[in-house]
Amino acid sequence: MESTAGQATSPSTRAARAPTRLPGLDGIRGIAALFVVLHHCWLLSFPGFPADTGPAWAGWLVYGHLAVVMFIVLSGFSLAVSPANSGWRLNSLRRFAYRRAWRILPPYWAALLFSLVVAWTLIPQPGQSDPTVKSVVVYGLLVQDLFGSPSPNGAFWSIAVEAQLYIVFPLMLLVLRRAGAAVLLTVLTVVVALIGLLAPSVPAVDLFMRLTPQFAVLFAIGAVAAGVAAAMARGITAHEEAHEDASPWPSRLPWLALAAATPVVLLIVVRGPGWTVDHYFWVDLAVGPAVGLLLASVAAGRPRPLVRLLDTGALRRLGSFSYSLYLIHAPIVVVVNRMVLAPRLAPGVTMFLATLVLTVPLALLAAWLFASVFELPFQRHRGWGALRAAVLRR
Repeated sequence: MESTAGQATSPSTRAARAPTRLPGLDGIRGIAALFVVLHHCWLLSFPGFPADTGPAWAGWLVYGHLAVVMFIVLSGFSLAVSPANSGWRLNSLRRFAYRRAWRILPPYWAALLFSLVVAWTLIPQPGQSDPTVKSVVVYGLLVQDLFGSPSPNGAFWSIAVEAQLYIVFPLMLLVLRRAGAAVLLTVLTVVVALIGLLAPSVPAVDLFMRLTPQFAVLFAIGAVAAGVAAAMARGITAHEEAHEDASPWPSRLPWLALAAATPVVLLIVVRGPGWTVDHYFWVDLAVGPAVGLLLASVAAGRPRPLVRLLDTGALRRLGSFSYSLYLIHAPIVVVVNRMVLAPRLAPGVTMFLATLVLTVPLALLAAWLFASVFELPFQRHRGWGALRAAVLRR
């Protein structure tokens, strides 16, 4: 849900003229957000999750969780692009914290208010009671993964996890700077794997599962992938300055990503959604390397047809307000499905198609309008002074 990070300048003059936007990443973000919307339309139309009770052609929509996996790896990647070109250093911890809060909190709090109003006046989220005062406090402080309370929005769980990852991100950079990527990934993976192995039998360890600890590994994979992309960019520049042929690694990355993804996809297909959902902890860890390699590949401009597709105007625009789409779509989907369609249609294909036809355009329009007020201005203006001046000019 992180906005695309600008590509930082490196010490060399050539790198200093590098583009400020990595083509393709906005498109990936937009597709992932739309996938989550489709997943929730599917959930409300076919009962029995995690069983796949829908038609075979829609079975892939069972796995909406994997879009969040993509978001987490992409968030780590985006945040690490600049440090990867600066010796894994942040310019300022205070500035980093301020920019993360400025970027994430205004749209999140506005979406929280919107979700609370919908839940209190129209309909709460499926399986949830009306939000309480505790819900307001818990969700307002982004600690919903630590303290239980009725949820006003089924998509908010991951925002708390990502906010907590921002806190440990500077520590990850310190390890990358002092010990390297192999040490960071090895230590994190071992610790997280031990949590996963011990949680079923040790109640104290099981408490850590509320934090979705595997996402820490995914976030670190994204950061390391940014380092790979930065190293390749420097290598390409060095080859160009020496008038040598370009490094072969960018062309190999798509194949490495495919090789990493194939066994996981085959496992999911063979074992089915019930097993996959029950084992998302381990599936997430297995998917992470493939996603990291994909992001490094796209950042390197390979494969070119995919990058051109991801960088089309429509997908760039979708990616520009994907965070808003993620934040506000769930209440919209529930209202349309439960209040408009459920009294008229039985669960099934017809309800699913009707939900898509009504909800997707409505959610996209609402998210674009929402982003125009609560997200995009905070991207364009880095402080209250600049934002206030822009509003006064208008």
